[in-house]
Amino acid sequence: MRTQRTRGRILAAALALFNERGEGKVSTGNIAQSLGMSPGNLYYHFRNKDEIVAELMRALEARIALDPDVAPDAPGAIEDLWLYLHLTLEAIWEFRFLYRNLDDLAARDRRLRERFNRIAQRKYHGVVAMCEGLARVKAMRATPEEIRTLARNVLVVATYWLNFRSLRGRAAAQEADLGLGAHQVMSLIAPYLVGDARRHLDRLSRNYIE
Repeated sequence: MRTQRTRGRILAAALALFNERGEGKVSTGNIAQSLGMSPGNLYYHFRNKDEIVAELMRALEARIALDPDVAPDAPGAIEDLWLYLHLTLEAIWEFRFLYRNLDDLAARDRRLRERFNRIAQRKYHGVVAMCEGLARVKAMRATPEEIRTLARNVLVVATYWLNFRSLRGRAAAQEADLGLGAHQVMSLIAPYLVGDARRHLDRLSRNYIE
């Protein structure tokens, strides 16, 4: 139990430092120092920084492993999709250092790339399932191929949303951007919505465009 608690403290400290400074600027010595721990004690639990990053990637996969609900009515389905996207963006925010440096990390470690691809595939199938649910209740007009293309576009925007916000002149993206990010992703879906679903989405969107 003590070993597990210590590992948890190391991972929490590493996550905070990686998010604040960027993974490339944080050493295992920095992590140990932030905990008042000797480097030797840290190495007892993790042999190197790559092991810490890999463990945090596993934690992200567990955090983001939620399957969407599909409500039987149009407004409920829109609420479920908005919530699903918001929860996904919350997980991305919590582990934002991984997304900020995704290409380099994936190139450095094949296992990280494979794990991220599993995450992306699960998110893709989740969005497809929700759009198919909207189509079944006549709230969306889209062919199966359009739904698959739309799901890929949703995944691209959600994955890189926080990076885009940072590049647009901010020192760093903020947690408050998550609702705006969900709105931005939903705007991809809006043209395919009809009737009550479109009207309900317009009402939800007013909080972010007014």
